[in-house]
Amino acid sequence: MTSKMAGLDFRSHTSCLIVFFGFLGLISFPAEAAIRKYQFDIQVKNVSRLCHAKPIVTVNGRYPGPTIYAREGDRVLVNVTNYAKYNLSIHWHGLKQHRNGWADGPAYITQCPIQSGSSYVYDFNVTGQRGTLWWHAHILWLRATVYGAIVIMPKPGTPFPFPKPAREFEILLGEWWNNDVEEVEKQGNRMGLPPNMSDAHTINGKPGPLFACSEKHTYAMEVEQGKTYLLRIINAALNDELFFAIAGHTMTVVEVDAVYTKPFTTKSILVAPGQTTNVLVQANQVPSRYFMVTRAFMDAPIPVDNKTATAILQYKGIPNTVLPLLPHLPPSNDTGFALSYNKKLRSLNSVQFPANVPLKVDRNLFYTIGLGKNSCPTCVNGTRLLASLNNVSFVMPQVALLQAHYFDVKGLFRTDFPDRPLTPFNYTGAPLAANLGTSIGRRVSKIGFNSTVELVLQDTNLLTVESHPFHLHGYNFFVVGSGIGNFDPVKDPLKYNLVDPVERNTVGVPTGGWTAIRFRADNPGSVWFMHCHLELHTGWGLKTAFVVEDGPRQDQSVLPPPKDLPAC
Repeated sequence: MTSKMAGLDFRSHTSCLIVFFGFLGLISFPAEAAIRKYQFDIQVKNVSRLCHAKPIVTVNGRYPGPTIYAREGDRVLVNVTNYAKYNLSIHWHGLKQHRNGWADGPAYITQCPIQSGSSYVYDFNVTGQRGTLWWHAHILWLRATVYGAIVIMPKPGTPFPFPKPAREFEILLGEWWNNDVEEVEKQGNRMGLPPNMSDAHTINGKPGPLFACSEKHTYAMEVEQGKTYLLRIINAALNDELFFAIAGHTMTVVEVDAVYTKPFTTKSILVAPGQTTNVLVQANQVPSRYFMVTRAFMDAPIPVDNKTATAILQYKGIPNTVLPLLPHLPPSNDTGFALSYNKKLRSLNSVQFPANVPLKVDRNLFYTIGLGKNSCPTCVNGTRLLASLNNVSFVMPQVALLQAHYFDVKGLFRTDFPDRPLTPFNYTGAPLAANLGTSIGRRVSKIGFNSTVELVLQDTNLLTVESHPFHLHGYNFFVVGSGIGNFDPVKDPLKYNLVDPVERNTVGVPTGGWTAIRFRADNPGSVWFMHCHLELHTGWGLKTAFVVEDGPRQDQSVLPPPKDLPAC
């Protein structure tokens, strides 16, 4: 990188980057790693959707926020300055942050939030990763509007393991509330009930023409006949798993969560909150206008925002007066599609991009997922909903766990989270509404450095079964098995895929079923958050963390904290 570029300040460099990365797929980069600098100003802006105007929290006044562009091997510095009234942190979802938990971002886990009027520089390396990830606020429900894409191109001279697209597009799926989303959440907490569901889904922040006052709030993507395009699709919704489809066109899935997959073709995809999916789309239909649509998937008896958001794929030269065609999505409760789609996801497992699945397991964990009720005299029904893992509902601290761990502050958390439920039961049998004495606390698991871990996540019928997308910070993992009903520790491991299982950072546990993942704990010395990526359930306590111990060498421990780390 030239000294002239290094001397640019954050704002001017950001402007340069927008131009510099305009057509990433067509640019040749220098061989050396670069430093990419961005300035994120957290600011409130008035935005109108669905005939409603309201102030929302944004990055640089944009909704969704700006895309972070980098190459594998680059160093990225993002200076976040908080001009909003809310204290806030940013999580770089899916980046492994090797030895660098200080840059991970979850508030009160790896850092205290950035106070209003303060700044913090997230300084991290993009090592051994390429593909589509994303960033979002990681406190309260602020990620409803504070989110954006991360696009990591392969190292120079390293082609995609699929045909080079003519162009790329980022597609961010989200949710919109007409009311202040933080007030919606607070009202739900006061009542002890789920908050009001969203008023619309969005595609790149826009609900599309099926909603009132939305003609100008429709995202359109122009394509040329005969060319192939790469769509980088991100589910940034707070609480909804989402289908996505394009009328008249099939999609070829080539990557999930920034890991290449064996390609397969499908008419629809399913993306859980927190997940990303890259697809190739061939513009091989009669030139016209075609709707791209997204709608919620929910196969449990739980109310959900079932309204359809739309965007437009438009062939070059076709006038806007042509009415777009609508695609057929799977039924909103199509369990069969969800299961078969996820079974098709397999790692590429090539010589260049191998699937290094742990074959020997050092630590076996079995976590049950449950909903419950605790007494709340001021709530509507005298109870408050909560969620738990192994009957432990996690309570957030007021000091970051990583700081407490690093500076050896006693009493903030315990490292005795149970490896399995204390009382086994028929997890997916008849609904259980009894008070099972859910404990509330701050308990985490201690994991030995470089040990191999198998974690089985088991859904239960405590109040109700439901699908849960779980995200592990600091790691990717391999999804070696999944099924409906209760996990059988004797029979089910015999059916594991240990050759080319899909590798990702967020996985859906099927409704009334289980998912088994494996990973190697080679990211040392930090506290790595693991939680349901339904924001509703995270707030109810469906979360825990892993404290990964240091290794024997000096370079096998967390780096010292940065000097500008926010104080609580």
